[in-house]
Amino acid sequence: MLAPAVSPEAAAADVENWSIHMQNTNVLQGHTGIRSPYAGQDSLNSAPQMRQTVSLDLLFGLRLWEGAEMHLDGMMWQGYGMSNALGMAGFPNGEAFRKGTSEPNGNISRAFIRQTFGFGSEMDDAPSGSLFLKGRQHKSRLVVTLGRFGAKDIFDGNAYANDARTQFMNWSLMANGAWDYPADSLGFTTGGAVELYLTDWVLRYGFFQVPNVSNGIAMDPHVFKAWAQVLELEHKHQLGGRPGAVRLLMYANRAHMGSFQQTLANPIRPADITNSRAYRLKYGVCLNADQEIADGVGIFTRLGWSNGKDEAWSFTDVDSSASLGISVKGKSWNRPADTLAMAGIVNAISSVHAAYHQQGGNGILVGDGTLSYGAEKIIETYYDIAVASWLHLAFDYQFAMNPAYNRDRGPVHVFGARLHWEF
Repeated sequence: MLAPAVSPEAAAADVENWSIHMQNTNVLQGHTGIRSPYAGQDSLNSAPQMRQTVSLDLLFGLRLWEGAEMHLDGMMWQGYGMSNALGMAGFPNGEAFRKGTSEPNGNISRAFIRQTFGFGSEMDDAPSGSLFLKGRQHKSRLVVTLGRFGAKDIFDGNAYANDARTQFMNWSLMANGAWDYPADSLGFTTGGAVELYLTDWVLRYGFFQVPNVSNGIAMDPHVFKAWAQVLELEHKHQLGGRPGAVRLLMYANRAHMGSFQQTLANPIRPADITNSRAYRLKYGVCLNADQEIADGVGIFTRLGWSNGKDEAWSFTDVDSSASLGISVKGKSWNRPADTLAMAGIVNAISSVHAAYHQQGGNGILVGDGTLSYGAEKIIETYYDIAVASWLHLAFDYQFAMNPAYNRDRGPVHVFGARLHWEF
């Protein structure tokens, strides 16, 4: 039987009825130049370059009725990623939107309602956050979220590699590269999600809109023909008394996508995938785990695979991905709020996907005009300094072999700095 999300006994507890949060993230990032015998429309610029991105969010939360919260996020963004966020499938700056701008732009990136229904009598604390109100919640509960938000707000979370504003900056570390997660070119969509929490287990399901064109800002209005569905099972555990989690995610996307095979069958060169677009199904499976192994030390991994027959639609040009990393808090050198972290990534695409790029085809982020295929391999390391509890300064380095899966170009040395504050 469903119970109120907050029991009468907890009504007098410290509960937020509303909240206001702000965050600002500034990223300065550049590379030192790369070997480039040729370049295409979507190539990483071979000359040394430096680019800056800025984001600012004002977030408002309001408790509506028992168990219900409303959240709004007004976002401003400005700037460009290197080469206009092109040239690497695992792009180095997670704050670089695919729709860059020289002037400040703004929109309502999130506007959603969350309703929670509790089961049983066991309770725990719901901590305050930019998208959560502080209070008490049932350990066993059903959570329904409806509106505009990021699919990544709910799915594919990871304790050590989840947020480009505070952790790793590479796209393939803030999310599983093989999950073509539903989003417009700013990273958000409209839809709904249901989460069932049962002690150590969480089952999640989501249904979302997808863009009407690849990397588009407008959503396809034909919601029964174009959609994204996500199913995730998470298990939280203790190993040696230390917390960890394992998540299995499966997804299916249906959109007006082009087929690599049909495009290659057309003799027109360079290959143009827009000529083969029809409503098609793309699917995949992803594994995601994190584990604390010592005080302030955690390791994590992601593995992902998609069927690789049709073009990338919402996220990036990756058909399979593997990452492994470690994150260390600075307690041992008397900087307990600092973080030193390192991770490696291997991104790959299917043989027919590679053949498409070899024939001059372009994707969301990659397209060198031709291709000498090799898996894209990236290492990222960063050191995040806690200047104050609300202010962090991070220095980041990334090294990439075979950018955009091309053995003829690169390697790439990427240096960056990130200033982030929030309250």
